[in-house]
Amino acid sequence: MRMKFEGTVFVAPDNVDTDVIIPAKYLNRSDPEYLGAHCMEPLDEHFSSRIAKGDVIVAGRNFGCGSSREHAPVAIKAAGISCVVAESFARIFYRNAINIGLPLVELPGAAKAFAAGDRILVDLDAGAVRNLTRREEHRIQPYPAFLQSIIAAGGLVPFIRARRPAA
Repeated sequence: MRMKFEGTVFVAPDNVDTDVIIPAKYLNRSDPEYLGAHCMEPLDEHFSSRIAKGDVIVAGRNFGCGSSREHAPVAIKAAGISCVVAESFARIFYRNAINIGLPLVELPGAAKAFAAGDRILVDLDAGAVRNLTRREEHRIQPYPAFLQSIIAAGGLVPFIRARRPAA
């Protein structure tokens, strides 16, 4: 199974916390479409209307810091983002994202390697992130097969359900 994601880059700065990803005032509901409609509003109030399905967020350091709310990766995925590439991630955000099937890629220098509007191709099993606009390639650590399986299943719960013996 090939794990490739291609889209347009949305650039985010260092230290984007979960309150920026999905502001607390929207946490009264857990519906993914509702959360996706309000994703990243503090950075760009029109973010959800500008994103095409498959686009990619490229960010600086410490993406997803702050609270451990599980709504943040849900909002990103529901907004249509296929993958997030950042210089580093808050660890609990990283785990929450994998648990819902949202792939994350750590890439040193990511913030300098991409500009808003660039076209990007992320190939997880080949271990490459390509800036198609600038014709540059960056090597990354390929995802282990078990993480690819979790992402391909749509997250940890569907992954485990698919492997459960029939009752």
